[in-house]
Amino acid sequence: MRNKTMRTVWILLFTFCLAWSPAWAAQALSPATLVIGASFENAVTPFNDKLEAPLGGISVNAGSYLSLGNALARTPLLDGFIINEAQAGATTFDRLNCDPGQKACGPAGWQGFDKQFVKALARVTVRNPADPAQVLFYNADYILVGMANDCLHSAAFGIPQDQSTKCGTTELNAFADRLIAPGKAALSMGITPIYYRMPAYNEINLPLMASLYGFSWILNEQEYTEMRDLVWTRLQNELPGALFVDAWENYTNIGDGLHPSPKTVEQAAHRIAQAIKIDRALK
Repeated sequence: MRNKTMRTVWILLFTFCLAWSPAWAAQALSPATLVIGASFENAVTPFNDKLEAPLGGISVNAGSYLSLGNALARTPLLDGFIINEAQAGATTFDRLNCDPGQKACGPAGWQGFDKQFVKALARVTVRNPADPAQVLFYNADYILVGMANDCLHSAAFGIPQDQSTKCGTTELNAFADRLIAPGKAALSMGITPIYYRMPAYNEINLPLMASLYGFSWILNEQEYTEMRDLVWTRLQNELPGALFVDAWENYTNIGDGLHPSPKTVEQAAHRIAQAIKIDRALK
C-alpha cells in the first residue's frame, strides 16, 4: 500500500511539473507491461537505418500471424498497455543475418535481449523535469521475457550456416545466463519478469521448420529437450521473484512446424494475463 501511495504522490508531482504538457496533464499513468523476445512475441523483423532487414523484412507468415505481444494487448484481463520491443528471429545476443548458402553475413541483423530491454525500459522511464538524470520511477510493473532462437538451428549464430555447430552444455548455460540477465535487472528496478516454458518437442515439428526455412541443421528431440529442461530449471532456480507460466498447453502451430496458431497464442496470452492479474492483486 505504501508503494502505491508513494507512486501516486510522484505522479501528481510529475503531472504538476508538466502542467504545460496536455499529454501528461490530462491523464493518469497506469503501469505498462514490457515485452522482449523473438517471433513468438513479435511478428516483424527489424529494419536498420538503411531500410535493410533480415529475410527482406517479411513478417511471420507474411503478416497472417498473431504474436503474443499483440494478443496481450487484446486480452480483456489487461488494460492494453503493452510496450513490445521483441524482434522476430532474434537471439539473446546481437547477430547478423546469414541466409542459406551465404558466405558473408549481414548487413541486416537483430538486437539481443540486452538492447531490447534497454529500449523497452526507456519507453517507461519517468525522469525529474528539473534534473533529467534522475529517474523518478519506471511506469511498468511486469516484463515478459520470451524465448529466443539461440542454439536452436544453424542460422542462430551470426556466422555462415555451414560453419555453425550445435551447442554443448557450456553454450546452453551461456544461453540461460543471457535469459536470466534481463530478469535480474528488471527485479532490481521493481519490475517483475515473466517467463514461459518452451513447447514440448512432440508439440512442434522442427524437421519441417528446417526444410521450410532452409536451415543446414536443427536440433533433434534429445538435444531440444535437454536445452528446454536446462533453461527452465535454471530460470526457476535463479529468479525466485519471477512469474513462471505454463503458457503453451495444448499447443498447435500454424503449419510451419514452430509458430503458434492464433488460438494457441490467445490462450497463452490469457494465462499470462491471468498470472499478472493475480500477482497484482497480491501486491
